[in-house]
Amino acid sequence: LQFDYYQLPFCAPDKILDIPENLGEALAGEKAHTSAYQAFMKKDEFCKTLCKKHYTPQQMEEFQDFTILDYRVNMRLDNLPVAEINLVAFEDKPDETIKLYNLGYPIGSKVFDRDAPGGTPEVYQINNHLRFKILYHPLDSSSVETEDAGSSTGSYIVGFQVAPYSIHHVVRGKWNESTPYNTLATCSKEKEAHEPMVLDPKDESGADIVWTYDVVWERSDVKWASRWDVYLTLGQASDDKIHWFSIVNSLVILMFLSGIVALIMTRILRKDFARYNEVAATEEERAEAAREMREETGWKLVYGDVFRPPPGADLLAVYAGSGAQLLVMTALTLAFAALGFLSPSNRGALLSAVLFFFVLMGAPAGYVAARFCRMVREPDHLRTTVLTAGTAVEDCLAQATRFSTKNMAKQSSTAVPFGTLVVVMLLWFGVSLPLIFAGAFVGFRQDPIAFPCKTNPIPRQIPPQVWYLRLPVSLLIGGLLPFGAVFVEMFFILSSLWLHRFYYMFGFLALVFVILLLTSAEIAIVLCYLHLCAEDYRWWWRSFLTSGAVAPYVFLYSAYNYFSRAHPAAHFDLLSCSLYFGYTAILSYAVFVLAASSASPRASPSWSGSTGPSRSTEAWAIDELERGPAKGGSGARFCVRAVGAAAAAAAAAASAADGLTGYLDSSDTDLRLAGARPREACK
Repeated sequence: LQFDYYQLPFCAPDKILDIPENLGEALAGEKAHTSAYQAFMKKDEFCKTLCKKHYTPQQMEEFQDFTILDYRVNMRLDNLPVAEINLVAFEDKPDETIKLYNLGYPIGSKVFDRDAPGGTPEVYQINNHLRFKILYHPLDSSSVETEDAGSSTGSYIVGFQVAPYSIHHVVRGKWNESTPYNTLATCSKEKEAHEPMVLDPKDESGADIVWTYDVVWERSDVKWASRWDVYLTLGQASDDKIHWFSIVNSLVILMFLSGIVALIMTRILRKDFARYNEVAATEEERAEAAREMREETGWKLVYGDVFRPPPGADLLAVYAGSGAQLLVMTALTLAFAALGFLSPSNRGALLSAVLFFFVLMGAPAGYVAARFCRMVREPDHLRTTVLTAGTAVEDCLAQATRFSTKNMAKQSSTAVPFGTLVVVMLLWFGVSLPLIFAGAFVGFRQDPIAFPCKTNPIPRQIPPQVWYLRLPVSLLIGGLLPFGAVFVEMFFILSSLWLHRFYYMFGFLALVFVILLLTSAEIAIVLCYLHLCAEDYRWWWRSFLTSGAVAPYVFLYSAYNYFSRAHPAAHFDLLSCSLYFGYTAILSYAVFVLAASSASPRASPSWSGSTGPSRSTEAWAIDELERGPAKGGSGARFCVRAVGAAAAAAAAAASAADGLTGYLDSSDTDLRLAGARPREACK
């Protein structure tokens, strides 16, 4: 949880001013106020006293609790966040040190006493002295360094660093609140070892703490345009290599799936279609093709059922529309971010862009939902449109409101103000809702998408499926490969969300996003083909759920990240767990709808896009009737397969009119006829 700076009893100015915030900052809980620290351009100052305050045991205990949980104080100067520098060295290279930048500085730390006996209770100290180092770059880079603080050339602030210390200050003489230069016996320009300011909540009389700070100005060669580079890397020099490793790993998985899809399309479907559509040169070849036709199995037997509307078609239309909304919103956000319009230096811009793009993409959501609704001939258009407008938004707003209420109870700064919630609701009611209805209006006025073949009137019986083609196994396999393509990038995204690191690799993220969509679509195609080969034509929901099955993996990885990187005290804290896993569930739900939309059945599948098999089958059946058994045809018994309901009904009516006997086998919807006068039956 984040908390306001002045919720702890720090030194405050006479009048605290709130810094204006945009919508993104308000939703993220980034509230900023003016502080009592002061700095003058190019003027070094040491041992400046901020204030002297007496703290009760309860206040000391509060400081200690925040210290135990490793809370850090965040400040900024000229829109630059303060960073603490730590020098570290690797075990194999002890002589080489690197700088690690951490945002903010810790409130306190644990006192390490190696000589203390094992039974000694833990002791904590508070950082009551700060040494700020402000880096500046002259406006005129060619100018000679001067010590004149009043120089008119001007300078840019390009760095803001802090080094925290814990010092038990001793005041010489009488304390004067009106001056920042009280005489202290424990403060100097040089870094010297001092007795730490220990927090002792058991002392019933409390304690006095003197807060002090230094300001040091240093010229830097870093230019204004590059001043954010150190904050973006935060000392992690190997990030680029890890990102490239993630891209290569994702491309390997994508190439593997693309090879499988290409193999299916080129070697199996192409061969089957060619055999179905070939024109036999002789009667013997036609008779051989007829015998092979009767022996066909697999996906060729179910193309009269693949376009049968699925159960819950209206809900599938709603998810298709919501997925289109998230898809376009994510694509636009990544495009603007990759072009540099959503820089981390512009606080709250990314979250604001996500919200505004989501609201504005209501038109594609309504249009796609309406087109899908017309395709499956769903009669209740208004219900589908209302569900598209409210399903995802209502769930997310309800969860966010509940979490905000919990944050308010804990006085956390992440609690969304009531005014911000009103603004979000107005954006939804005033912008998103009308756009969804406008898109639905246009979509419902379009002609429905025509299927390449007709649907049989009686559903075909589905044979028992092997264990590896059942839905739970399909979901397990369908989500594993797409997650393997994105899990490395998930580490950086979760670090940005929960560890307050800046994420700036939007080019990598855009590429991983494209790979995720392609991988999800291809795994859905492969599994859909396998189910059709097993004569299971229930592909609508399977393709949607299979491509969205990456979401449970995202949730499980987020849970692993929580228990491996969060503070041990927060592992089983009810409020922390509910907030983390609640927001993670919302994120996983968005990933599910987004990934599932990549394979959403908004168009005809490639395996049923050709009408060749139906025409060839119908031509073959009529030819067999005309030739009859006397000319080498099958004559006495033939099968019209998957010609569609209209053709089957016409053949049945013709057979009845001409005295033929026939029956409709509901197990495979084949019309089997027997009798004489085949030529008249064909008429």
